[in-house]
Amino acid sequence: MKVKVISRSTDEFTRERSQDLQRVFHNYDPNLRTQEKAVEYVRALNAAKLEKIYARPFIGAMDGHIDAVSCMAKNPNYLKGMFSGSMDGDIRLWDIASRRTICQFPGHRGAVRGLAASTDGRVLVSCGTDSTVRLWNVPVATIVESDDLSNTSSEPLAVYVWKNAFWAVDHQWDGDLFATAGAQVDIWNHNRSQPVNSFEWGTDTVISVRFNPGEPNVFATSASDRSIALYDLRMSSPARKVIMRTKTNSISWNPMEPMNFTAANEDTNCYSYDARKLDEAKCVHKDHVSAVMDIDYSPTGREFVTGSYDRTVRIFQYNGGHSREIYHTKRMQRVFCVKFSCDASYVISGSDDTNLRLWKAKASEQLGVLLPRERRKHEYQEAAMNRYKHLPEIKRIVRHRHLPRPIYKASQIRRTMTDTEKRKEERRKAHSTPGSIVTRPLRKRRIIQEVE
Repeated sequence: MKVKVISRSTDEFTRERSQDLQRVFHNYDPNLRTQEKAVEYVRALNAAKLEKIYARPFIGAMDGHIDAVSCMAKNPNYLKGMFSGSMDGDIRLWDIASRRTICQFPGHRGAVRGLAASTDGRVLVSCGTDSTVRLWNVPVATIVESDDLSNTSSEPLAVYVWKNAFWAVDHQWDGDLFATAGAQVDIWNHNRSQPVNSFEWGTDTVISVRFNPGEPNVFATSASDRSIALYDLRMSSPARKVIMRTKTNSISWNPMEPMNFTAANEDTNCYSYDARKLDEAKCVHKDHVSAVMDIDYSPTGREFVTGSYDRTVRIFQYNGGHSREIYHTKRMQRVFCVKFSCDASYVISGSDDTNLRLWKAKASEQLGVLLPRERRKHEYQEAAMNRYKHLPEIKRIVRHRHLPRPIYKASQIRRTMTDTEKRKEERRKAHSTPGSIVTRPLRKRRIIQEVE
């Protein structure tokens, strides 16, 4: 006769300290819990509702400028540092943690159009409509982290006067060169008062310039003749150019996939391209109802933030056609510049109403130190929501966003217009000779031609 004995060691279920959690033993046999999926679905549904309840993305506004904020730059060497430039020539260094101005850089006599920090974060390059490029010494982090957060001013290290106004500037990710955009693209060295190289392709103004994060000698520009051009410093002439139907206001490279970049366009969309194949866009990101003014990738490369003339900030997945998040306030006016923080946790926007605004990249994220149990609970809730996100009730709750009335109405009108155009195209095709009308996809339709 076989006798089964239940044996249990007291060490397995006795707490070592009174603060420890009581150990609970689970039998994971699915036959014992027939309602497990239903219970998990209800948990996912509650997690989706709680996420909406706790969604408080706006952290605070940083005021100090007396004119519209026109450009911003991150300090790669200092996590809390953010530079901003305004239309009245004022440049400020902000401490994001305390939301106060650390240092001011006075000197520009016109609008500041571009800011860029050097690789080591010690030199700030600024340019503007007063036809000058100025190099500034940035206060080192040890000074900034002291208790005395006094509002100090800084004198420029160098001032380079040039023949025409500047519209943008960007620094190499690894190197001593920086590029300015204006009537042409000029390449400068920190120690030279004249450009070391100049590129010109067409006669129109170049309005943005961005260096590639993976290849220091490659950069992309957009111009007011609706073109996006790629340049290589090792070549004497520009490499490739694509001409679109509408102007591109800004460009941002994906830091994790440096062959891809996304262009913020005047036609309310953003277009992601592979630099090796410019004849069609990889993805079209739609949702804005007015021109997209600025774009910046997250350091993770999985998403990017855009700021638009329609007074909203949106966050997109790098391969998503529609935004996952929209931020707006009643006071925020047209957004001219946006940046992701260097740790991908926050978004900073600068707008026409002279303020910089600090937002959470994840609207319902809990700020402060999380206990291990809290962190595990958040991870479990996110995993449960991800598992059941395709079910209609959870999908509806997660996707819902409250929009300001003008944006809601404008998006309705745009939807009606696109539906009408599609219907018209289908009818024209149906009443024409088969094969005479070819419908081009939107990824190719907005491109006029590619020039090499």
